[in-house]
Parts: sequence; structure tokens; C-alpha cells
Amino acid sequence: MAVGILEVNLISGKGLKRSDFLGKIDPYVEIQYKGQTRKSSVVKDGGRNPTWNEKLKLRAEFPGSGTDYKLIIKVMDRDTFTADDFIGEATVYVKELLEMGVENGKMELRPTKYNVVDSDLSFVGEITIGLSYSVTQEKGEGEQFGGWKHSQF
Repeated sequence: MAVGILEVNLISGKGLKRSDFLGKIDPYVEIQYKGQTRKSSVVKDGGRNPTWNEKLKLRAEFPGSGTDYKLIIKVMDRDTFTADDFIGEATVYVKELLEMGVENGKMELRPTKYNVVDSDLSFVGEITIGLSYSVTQEKGEGEQFGGWKHSQF
């Protein structure tokens, strides 16, 4: 098993659905992967086409526990006086990226647009992200097994 860093290069959003009728949206992104969550910064008055240009890092093992090798990318609208609004989410499957990263030591996917959908699966915009995976350690590396030899006389 290999342990590495899954890096999400969060670039931009386009055509995001407005959740507030009164003003511009203040979007941010929450990225979830196997129990880990990372948040981007909030783009104040970012409107429907925000730009983040941020890198968020997550720990990833391959092969790891479970079979759900997917990133959930939630796009949220930051509200000051009420709970933040859910705009939509995108799902990105990363199993092949991790497999190739383990095989080669590192793997990168160029920035790609992903559809953002709301809870009833309606299209609410798109998000552009790039991904990379770098192996930092092979499990078992440096581990030694053994001890006394068992022999009979």
C-alpha cells in the first residue's frame, strides 16, 4: 500500500446558480475525501464566476480501505446572518489517478471542467479543477520482520 498526497488545484467556477435573490454570492468550496474535509477561501462578491486559484491537500492511500475513491466537491455560498447555502456539488472519481500515481510515483490530471448539480441533480454551473497524486511512502518500507530462528538440536 502506498501513502501519498492528493492535491486539488481549485481554479474557478462558472455560471454558478445564485442562491441569494438580493445580492451576489460569496462562494467557497468544501472538498471531502474519505473522512477528510478541506475548505477553500471565500470569494467575496465572487458572483457566478469566481476564481480561487488555490491548492488543497489531502492524504490518500492506495489501495486503501473501502472502494469509494471519489472526491465530493461542494460549492457553498457564505452567508453572514444565516446558515451558508448549498449551491451544488460535483463528484470526481480518482481511482485511476491513484493507481497511476502508485505505479509511476506521481500522476497529474490537467485542469478539467466538472458539472455542479444541486440536490435534485439539476445543473447549476461548473467548476474547474486540476488533480495530482504523489507517493510519499510505501507501506512496509523500512519495516523489518524476523527475529530469532527457531531450531531444534
